[in-house]
Amino acid sequence: MTGALDAVVLAGGTARRLGGVSKPDVLLAGRRLLDHVLEGIGALRASGGIPPGRTVVVAPGEVALPAGVLRALEDPPLGGPVAGIAAGLEALAAGGGPVGAAPVTAVLTCDAPGAPAALPALLGALLAKRAGAGVDGACARDGDHTQYLLGVYRTPALRGAVAPGGRALRDFAVRRALGALRVQEVTGTAGAARDLDTWEQVRAWRG
Repeated sequence: MTGALDAVVLAGGTARRLGGVSKPDVLLAGRRLLDHVLEGIGALRASGGIPPGRTVVVAPGEVALPAGVLRALEDPPLGGPVAGIAAGLEALAAGGGPVGAAPVTAVLTCDAPGAPAALPALLGALLAKRAGAGVDGACARDGDHTQYLLGVYRTPALRGAVAPGGRALRDFAVRRALGALRVQEVTGTAGAARDLDTWEQVRAWRG
């Protein structure tokens, strides 16, 4: 198993389909969407299901974060998920240790509360391939779609995809940026990839 696994959790955006509320602060079973994701990552690290590492949340300052979790935000804000990933990687590089200290970085979103459950399978699939001769990442598969925002990536490859030449891509399609990587899709992860974009989906999850 890799020595460290950092995590970038995307928790920004406008949440238009939720009426513009703060999506990470939406409550499910008495806990925020963001807390479901952060607690899931923490539980896996504590149990040895995934290696230790740092977590950065890409979110504005009004979103409260637990102690020990780093914060990042693209500058200027609302640059899209690709720019958010780049900002998260930059914060991880500056938040302790040398650049690229964690060889693998997970990418998740706050609106998929079950996402951490897929991380062991995704990491296992990635590490089964030799670096350089294998793949750059492993992502969840949901039906006919590759869920690039639930994946684990070799950190240098991820950084090169979202910030080629060191400059973050803004307003850039996720599929276009991360789809340029060699990615292995991992089946059996559709449930973890389920995201909550509308109030109807939130109510269905609560039910």
